[in-house]
Amino acid sequence: MAVPLRQQFKVGAYVVKQHLMGRKRYPLVLMLEPLFRCNLACAGCGKIDYPDEILNRRLSVDECLAAVDECGAPVVSIPGGEPLIHKEIKQIIEGIIARKKYIYLCTNALLLEKKLHLFEPSPYLTFSVHLDGLREEHDEAVCQEGVFDRAVAAIKLAKSKGFQVNVNATIFEGRKPEEVAAYLDFTTELGVSGVTISPGFAYERAPDQQHFLNRRNTKNLFRDVFRLGAGKKWQLSHSALYLDFLAGNQTYECTPWGNPTRNIFGWQRPCYLLGEGYAKTFSELMEGTDWSLYGTGNYEKCADCMAHCGYEPTAAADSVSHPFKALMAALRGPRLEGDMAPDISLEGQASARFVHDTIVKEKLVDSERAKEAAEKLANTAA
Repeated sequence: MAVPLRQQFKVGAYVVKQHLMGRKRYPLVLMLEPLFRCNLACAGCGKIDYPDEILNRRLSVDECLAAVDECGAPVVSIPGGEPLIHKEIKQIIEGIIARKKYIYLCTNALLLEKKLHLFEPSPYLTFSVHLDGLREEHDEAVCQEGVFDRAVAAIKLAKSKGFQVNVNATIFEGRKPEEVAAYLDFTTELGVSGVTISPGFAYERAPDQQHFLNRRNTKNLFRDVFRLGAGKKWQLSHSALYLDFLAGNQTYECTPWGNPTRNIFGWQRPCYLLGEGYAKTFSELMEGTDWSLYGTGNYEKCADCMAHCGYEPTAAADSVSHPFKALMAALRGPRLEGDMAPDISLEGQASARFVHDTIVKEKLVDSERAKEAAEKLANTAA
């Protein structure tokens, strides 16, 4: 597991504390999404399908830091959109580091060389560069040539300046095990600190709906990939039990509250990948959400999801509850032969609800009302 020991101890102590306090639901990683705007338009992305009025909105520094304090998770992941577009990203990062939270700043790296001078190397800061495969696969995934080479150059520069750099990859249908293994070999040669790798989630708004993996294909693919990795020192940034889950050996239910999301709309229900509504506060999200409505077996949109943001928290909780099981999984690696663990039945799942357009209309109305109120206040003051 390619996570620094200092971070492992802090996160592990946090999880143990939650268990000792009897808390069933607690956040592990805050997904802090300060904007939706991006400088790429990837075919598998469902995060940028908004009108310009929404894409131009940003969370302020104060809003970002308030979310960090309100949530209390030991790790903060900053995705987007492209967070380096945010003009106050330096102040956001500095404020989170001051709170001694571990940060993963997720970026496609197109702006990384230009913006690198804004940051100082810190044990609390890791750049997580989006890299979906080798040159051909990555450039195809992001729908633009030359992005792979620019990302690799930025990774090398950041490493030379003393920054911790990870890469994150989303795997889609049609990828061959040999291609994934070659990619992981390349990341090892590149010398990144860790690799986050996960099957792509079927965003309902993504332009490409043909290349999302189903669960059976995910498990078979990762078993084949892990076979090819035998004896190699791939720096996978995942728990042993999550990797065992990807290989089909664990029957896990999703833990959507483990990676709560705060973005320009509020606290997203139920998770980072699925936007079905918003809460005004973190407390309202945790206490006012009917979590039984979501997850594989409960909801059609969740049927094939095996993404790390939903299942790493499950694996972390399982590791605390069953430390010997976690130790054995770490020592032997994922089981690659024999029957897979039974999967969750989909027979009783609720049909998908399509609420994106309704939510966007509501937020546009709210934005217009806020603008009118601000103008009225300004006129009154004048």
